[in-house]
Amino acid sequence: MKWFYGMRLDKGWVAVSLGTSDTAFLWLSEPTVVLDGHVLCNPVDKDSYMALLCFKNGSLTRERIRNNCAEGSWDIFNQLLNSTPRGNFGNMGLYFDAQEILPFLQGDYRFTKTTRVCKFTSLEVEVRAVIEGQFIAQRAYAEDFGFKIGKDTKILATGGASENKALLQVLADVFNSPVYVQEAANSAMLGAAYNAKLGLLSKTTSHSEVTSCLPEPELACEPYSDAADIYGPMVERYRSIIHHLLNN
Repeated sequence: MKWFYGMRLDKGWVAVSLGTSDTAFLWLSEPTVVLDGHVLCNPVDKDSYMALLCFKNGSLTRERIRNNCAEGSWDIFNQLLNSTPRGNFGNMGLYFDAQEILPFLQGDYRFTKTTRVCKFTSLEVEVRAVIEGQFIAQRAYAEDFGFKIGKDTKILATGGASENKALLQVLADVFNSPVYVQEAANSAMLGAAYNAKLGLLSKTTSHSEVTSCLPEPELACEPYSDAADIYGPMVERYRSIIHHLLNN
């Protein structure tokens, strides 16, 4: 909850921490009954809720594909990513080095438009597949938890990989929402400090008043105009693929 506090989230925001594990924090108006993940009390608004989604295979999985496809270079990785169109020619990849939490799977799963394959035909497709697959999963589970993506949705990206603008562009496109970053690092530590400060002040002091001195998040990138048309169907296809994998 300290992360949620330190990132100054409000209604309509999704915070995505891109680290060894990727974690998404969602602001929910109503609680949702789920079998996986967590729905908790909102530490900022007593009348709202927060969801926490943890994806075990984050940066280390991205680094594996980088090492295999881009000679261990993020510059080359980004060049390959940017050379492949949004939607990846209909190819989709799911990569789980360790037993994943959401969904409960392990291994690599690659799909063309029509069938499952053992490998893709190009490095570019592999690179985009791992990034799109991770972010499509985050959007699918966020929606399953009751988060409504709309014109007021904003994404706040944190963690080591949030410095990679090529990745953030894919995140913006998949969620069809602008992505922001904040200047202050160590969101959990910052949130704990401001939570302690709030506890020392008057009971009438609000969370927004305590954190008002912090700089506003900076816009990192916005989705392309065709993002909704491309990724809406891909999210539905992802759900179908996961349902098939978990039930066969």
